[in-house]
Amino acid sequence: MNAVGAVATALLLVTSGSVTASPAAAQAPEPVEQCRVRDDRLEELSGLASDGRSWYATNDGGSALRVYVLDPADCSVRDVRTSPVDPYDVEDLALGPDGSVWLADVGDNRRRRDTVALHVMSPEGGVVLHRLSYPDGAHDAEALLLDRAGVPFIVTKEPLGVAGVYRPAQPLDPERTVPLERVGSIALRSTGTPGGPVSPSIGSTLVTGGSVSHDGRTVAIRTYTDVYLYSAPDGDVVAALRGEPLRIALPNEPQGEAIAWEPDGAVLSASEGHEPVRRIPGAARLLADRATAPPEDRGAGSQPTERVEPTDETGAPTGQAMVFAAVLAGLLVFLAGRLRRNR
Repeated sequence: MNAVGAVATALLLVTSGSVTASPAAAQAPEPVEQCRVRDDRLEELSGLASDGRSWYATNDGGSALRVYVLDPADCSVRDVRTSPVDPYDVEDLALGPDGSVWLADVGDNRRRRDTVALHVMSPEGGVVLHRLSYPDGAHDAEALLLDRAGVPFIVTKEPLGVAGVYRPAQPLDPERTVPLERVGSIALRSTGTPGGPVSPSIGSTLVTGGSVSHDGRTVAIRTYTDVYLYSAPDGDVVAALRGEPLRIALPNEPQGEAIAWEPDGAVLSASEGHEPVRRIPGAARLLADRATAPPEDRGAGSQPTERVEPTDETGAPTGQAMVFAAVLAGLLVFLAGRLRRNR
């Protein structure tokens, strides 16, 4: 472990008060390489979605909106949808039921943006811009969830692993900035899964992507090293994220930020850096089977994966946790700048 990783680990231990054992991953099929992204235009692949016929991918950041349409057979680029709109920092995408692509322009490494944005690109190429503002100051974020009713949720990337879940408090309106409201939080424990650009002790708690299944009944949240599956039988994303997730390890991805559902219930995982797109077949069925199994048969993957932190009325960490959150936030900004992107 390098010096920065050691500092991050020490801060996590001080904040939690003790070492908490990581839950074992579910007995799921190993992620299988489907194909490797070799196109230089997707060096920083950060968001991924699938309609069963094509994959849709976007890079981290960029000076224009670009959605790459990939062939699932070999990861080759079939088409590129573009718009001259200059975003701040695109981090994720999702497919709408009408075939539109929602691009989450929500990255904010330095936490200095007054607003974040969603760019909705229609199949014909037109783009509608929606500006949003947090109720509690700037946040960095890399995950977008779009429920089956077309409501977007932003999940923040927090250095203590206590991620905020936000959704528009009012209907989206391209003519004005719409306020967001905090509707939940996700607290993740450190795991022993190898991978990621920072120490696994902290990288395994940072939310880097999200996806809602095509039927709206399952939610996936990923970190650099693992994916967490949540059951949403009635399509309620907020209620789902309050439940007990099923963790599946995604080991050895150098910078895993993309996660997507296939219509058949498989999960796709991808990383920056010309890495493979990996497939976990039957992920939705694995979660459904666990939900119906007797408690004694649910296995290690059903152990709790959330760490409860003191919160105020908004759900944000308070007291000592806030002090160390600030320290770790500064550390993460430094790491991000050293690694690649001070945008």
